[in-house]
Amino acid sequence: MDNESIARRFSRLAALMELRGDDPFRLRSYRNAAEVIEVWPTPLKETAEKEGMAGLQAIPGVGKAIAGKIVELLDHGTFDAWERLIAETPETLLDLLELPGIGPKTAMTLYQKFKVSSITELKKFVAGGGLDLVDGIGAKTADRIKQSLETR
Repeated sequence: MDNESIARRFSRLAALMELRGDDPFRLRSYRNAAEVIEVWPTPLKETAEKEGMAGLQAIPGVGKAIAGKIVELLDHGTFDAWERLIAETPETLLDLLELPGIGPKTAMTLYQKFKVSSITELKKFVAGGGLDLVDGIGAKTADRIKQSLETR
């Protein structure tokens, strides 16, 4: 797993945490670590093999907890915190955020109240007139969502 993939996982973790309304300080630490990891010149796999946890913790923004997750990610392709989080909040919710008019609150409302957790489910929901039931989505926003779904 390369640095870019590791950084992407931490960015997605932070985004899911934001959707859930988790501690903003924790999600900021994951975002900061992701930004540094993405451009770090040395592959983290190499650093972990040669210097272990101490080498990883020497990277700005990478503390003991994040270093542990990096090692777990390198060894197993995933880490426990990620698996627990996606078991509770589907990763496909992040795809909804790419649509104009859908922010974190709306995505969570769609998931919690209407069990919409993917673009495919949203298309069915919209086709059935479901957007009329969602508080906070007016006619203009509904039109933007519909138009962006047509191009997918």
